[in-house]
Amino acid sequence: MTRSPFLESIRQVMRTKHYSIQTEKTYLLWIKRFILFNKKQHPKNMGEQEVTNFLTYLAVNRQVTASTQNLALCAIVFMYKHILQRELTLLPDTIKARAPKRVPSVLSHNEAMSIINQLSGSYKLMFSLLYGCGLRKAELLMLRVKDIDFESRNVYVFRGKGGKDRVTMLP
Repeated sequence: MTRSPFLESIRQVMRTKHYSIQTEKTYLLWIKRFILFNKKQHPKNMGEQEVTNFLTYLAVNRQVTASTQNLALCAIVFMYKHILQRELTLLPDTIKARAPKRVPSVLSHNEAMSIINQLSGSYKLMFSLLYGCGLRKAELLMLRVKDIDFESRNVYVFRGKGGKDRVTMLP
């Protein structure tokens, strides 16, 4: 597969700044979509108006959530700031995506335990750690046996979200 030298330069900058692989993939996806939306124009030839048009398109035509629209914006701002060395001054007439009005549903302790008790083996262990320790999926997948101190009942999470380290308790 032929890769764009421009997109490869973005990938390299993200790697030198130690962005996670998932952030790298997501940002590159949104930057590609931005370029394709603008008929494959090079971003150095575009500016605030094209960014505003793209973000408005996402909100109005694609009906993305506010967090998705913001993620696209972050990717584009990263590209302009770190690759093209140009600050964006976004126009105020960008139509913002609506934030969802629904309240997230949270499982009660009994409901969570009911689900966990239906599982066995490694699945039960993984879901128990996710629920009991408050781990994110990526944190669980990077967890090693040596990151668990069974004596003090602590779980050490290294390079979690935002590259942060933290300690949580075993359930």
